[in-house]
Amino acid sequence: MILHLHACLQPVARFIARRATLCFMLVAMFQGQDKAFGQSAASDSLRQGQASEGNHYFVIGEILIAGNRKTKNYIIERELPFKRGDSVFLPQLVKDFVQARDRIINTRLFIDVVISLKGFRGYMADIQIDVKERWYIFPIPYIKPVDRNFTAWADQHYSLSRFDYGLKYSHFNFTGRNDNLRVWLLTGYTQQVELAYDQPYADKSLKHGFGLGFNLADNKEINVITRNNQQQFINRDSIPNASSFLRYSLSGSLRYYYRPGLKTRHGFRLSLYRVMIDSSVLAYNPHYFNYNQTRVVYPEISYVINYNNIDYPPYPLQGFLVESGLTHRGINADMNLWLLYVKTTNAWPIGERTNFVTQNMGVLKLPLNQPYYNQQLFGYGDMYLRGLERYVVDGVVGYMSRNTLLRELFNFSLPFIQSSWSHDRIPIRIYAKSYVDYGYAVNQTFKDNSLVNRFLYTGGFGVDVVTFYDLVFRFECSVNQLGEKGFFFHIRNDF
Repeated sequence: MILHLHACLQPVARFIARRATLCFMLVAMFQGQDKAFGQSAASDSLRQGQASEGNHYFVIGEILIAGNRKTKNYIIERELPFKRGDSVFLPQLVKDFVQARDRIINTRLFIDVVISLKGFRGYMADIQIDVKERWYIFPIPYIKPVDRNFTAWADQHYSLSRFDYGLKYSHFNFTGRNDNLRVWLLTGYTQQVELAYDQPYADKSLKHGFGLGFNLADNKEINVITRNNQQQFINRDSIPNASSFLRYSLSGSLRYYYRPGLKTRHGFRLSLYRVMIDSSVLAYNPHYFNYNQTRVVYPEISYVINYNNIDYPPYPLQGFLVESGLTHRGINADMNLWLLYVKTTNAWPIGERTNFVTQNMGVLKLPLNQPYYNQQLFGYGDMYLRGLERYVVDGVVGYMSRNTLLRELFNFSLPFIQSSWSHDRIPIRIYAKSYVDYGYAVNQTFKDNSLVNRFLYTGGFGVDVVTFYDLVFRFECSVNQLGEKGFFFHIRNDF
């Protein structure tokens, strides 16, 4: 009788032992995640446990969230690939935890996210999410050179007159719904007032949102033409009888956002612009606008679709991102532009602590004969080739490819100057890199610059420093197809 009872209880004992072992391994795995950047690695024993237990469904039970003093719970839950009551296999739940953490970090609301398995209740799994919120209010004095990059500012002899300064007030997560308020009051090189508000989750389904903005700016110095692949500027103070500004612009916009799922976003924008230039600009470039005009008023409508399946957009190491946009500017011959662009980022690991990243972008502007106002291409914003920072390449058709091999050298944290409930350390990652870039720009109107209508290529090596608040410092030594070598410095800072 005793032997029979022992034989009956043996399978039950093995079942309970497996469940307890698996539970402890899962908790250890997720609580031991890299808190700085969300990197986690499952042990061999966990993978073996998944293989043996992966035949059973688990039901998502309670989802407990802690640490969000400002952010609403449903904004965090919006990023989860699972919800309460879902039935999932254990191996899929492990993958979902990693994806959920990436998604929550990419809201730009938190400096740290840890997702752990709180416990089992039979086949019901309770989940714990612990977050540390960023600082959301940045009422900071603003001072920044207006040139395209630090190298372009150096070519202007580090002139202090080429600075914007003033107050840049940004309030992220304004109501706890990942909405943003911006108020910029700038003077110096540019006199500018900007007001903007974006609410991406305005309805109960958290799929629809809106935004609106207003911008007023006038410049006493403007770029009037490109010569020898470089911007040529004129200043109001050097022109007799010039008006109080050389360019004046006023704009307003309405925006609509739609996010049906986790990875895909849609954006629509309707804007109205009024831009005026001083008549002296036409002496340097009669094709600044069409038909020797000094004033244009035009509407602009645009649509953007974004698919984001990447781990960390400010510095991607794994995943795929694609964005495409279509813009129509103007309604008559005074301003007539169709703009189509596609850009992609593809990143993947190729070895331990080694990754390869390729970023590609294509641009098409129609009709091909555009005024100078619509000709900006390489050298503006994020569309540049490393090693050609001193130059701009205008055009109406362009393609760019940046290809980078990365090797992580260090990954550590420094204690924060003054510890608080949300900040106790500064995470730092340092990467060595080598890269090759190439591109091509078609220009049928302004053909005198030597870098248009020809194949462009550059290469080099450098070091990147990545830290919190999406700050990336790039130190690069590059050589271009002209045989020019140089050291270049870039900062990415979305604030």
